[in-house]
Amino acid sequence: MNTVAGRMRALIFDFDGLIIDTESPIFHTWQKLYRTYGLELTLEDWSQVLGTSRDHFDPRKDLDRKVSLALDWTVIRRQLDQSQRELIVEQPLLPGVLEYLQDARRLGLQIGLASSSSCEWVTGHLARLELLEYFDAIRARDDVSHPKPAPYVFESVLSALDLPSTSAIVLEDSINGVRAAKAAGLFCVAVPNRLTQFQSLDQADLVLNSLAEIPLEDLLQEIVARLQKGD
Repeated sequence: MNTVAGRMRALIFDFDGLIIDTESPIFHTWQKLYRTYGLELTLEDWSQVLGTSRDHFDPRKDLDRKVSLALDWTVIRRQLDQSQRELIVEQPLLPGVLEYLQDARRLGLQIGLASSSSCEWVTGHLARLELLEYFDAIRARDDVSHPKPAPYVFESVLSALDLPSTSAIVLEDSINGVRAAKAAGLFCVAVPNRLTQFQSLDQADLVLNSLAEIPLEDLLQEIVARLQKGD
């Protein structure tokens, strides 16, 4: 392993909102649906589902409560899915993602992914983006009893990589993801996106505007120096 990596042996990515912006298209299609019924879906409400499941806020149940007529969710869901797919496939990789993956490989780091979305969703998009081969371990909503902010999906990735929490860095974009990473005992770098930039990410160990802000090698040096200072 490259000595620059120091005591860090793995990089763990979130997926939605960190690798590509799937979150804005999904939010905007739901927002458009709400407006067809004269209602407004706020970012404050939607923030409850960012980085986690819809156990905290289910827009379908919310609409059912607010709309007086019976909604045909078979038709609505098909229209939503189509609109979301069309918007998501147009999204580029977020800045710095490919460079971090390539540099992690070059530095000899293992690469994991921990997501609150389904395995099918994550692996399907990674395959489409030709990124699947970079990941040594992928764990998602299907693999754990509770999604983020519970720590289980990160703990599952660490177990698959056979590493302690002190040997990995997490890249996250949401408050729920940050909370999960910290609950798992991991060093967490927050990289907010268009929807999560208004969340308080104070619990993260470091906050970047984007992964393009600092090369991975420099980030590792800074993190190791911080950790050594705290020892």
